[in-house]
Amino acid sequence: MFNVKIVKIGQSGIDLCHFPGERVAVPLGKETVMRTVLIPTDFSKNALHALRYAQELYKCERACFFIFHAYADEVYGEYKTASHEQIAQRKADKKQEIERNLDQMLEEVVGTPPNPLHTYESIASFDTLVDGINDFVDDMNIDLVIMGTKGETSNHKTTFGSYTIEVFKYVKCPVLAVPEEFEYRQPKNILFPTDYMLPYKRRELKLLGDLAGKFKSNVYCLYITDFEELSPRQEDNKMFLEEALTRPYIFFETTGVQNRADAIMEQVSEKNADMLVMVNSRHSFFEDMLYRSTVDLLSLKMKIPFLVMQNLNR
Repeated sequence: MFNVKIVKIGQSGIDLCHFPGERVAVPLGKETVMRTVLIPTDFSKNALHALRYAQELYKCERACFFIFHAYADEVYGEYKTASHEQIAQRKADKKQEIERNLDQMLEEVVGTPPNPLHTYESIASFDTLVDGINDFVDDMNIDLVIMGTKGETSNHKTTFGSYTIEVFKYVKCPVLAVPEEFEYRQPKNILFPTDYMLPYKRRELKLLGDLAGKFKSNVYCLYITDFEELSPRQEDNKMFLEEALTRPYIFFETTGVQNRADAIMEQVSEKNADMLVMVNSRHSFFEDMLYRSTVDLLSLKMKIPFLVMQNLNR
């Protein structure tokens, strides 16, 4: 069983967190839960960029970053007809190689001097990417997965690689995908397309509320519809959303039905959005988009971080 890690902030009175134009003091003795963030990596520039984004996003919070690489496919992929002995040797060699690469990556990103609020752990997992992430998320009660939008071998014409889409769909934890060309800035404006049909998970909304609240962000809930009235279910879910997101500034807006990708990208531009948020669940707006290739259309244009919250059993 995972025990939530409680830490004491500060060694000499207060810790100071610096944002552009403001200074925040945290009193000594205040307790806070350490954020647990999983960073899958294939050692590409995009994966490294995602880790640096995560460091900035949680710059002023206690956070443990788990740098994760799953390598089962690398062992089996080239040796489909190999003997058990050859596979075992390949597995041992690959594990050593991955661990060296993880150590080198950590040396590069920890910083000089290191952020005293951050700790790092590296994990070489003999598993497939999605299964390995899911098992680790369950074992360590991970708050958030932050990853690059594509790996070293992905199609460079699109933003989302095939592995990223798989993680979006099947990992039972919020996933934040960061485009490689996106330069970090605070997520002051967050676009949240929703049809209000989902009974939102409180834990997922708390993550969004905490993230948006600490930056005093605007959260724009966008309903794409030609109808003005909501059903009783939609009204209840909308009210729950409003009650859960009390720390940021929340706005409810509608736009007429059109191509969903175009509608979303139009609002991203109009709101100068720094982050796009959607919810994944069976029969949800997001799942419908996935299977209708709307995400493929979005991936051609997406230039900002994309947070996919899960409404799956966990």
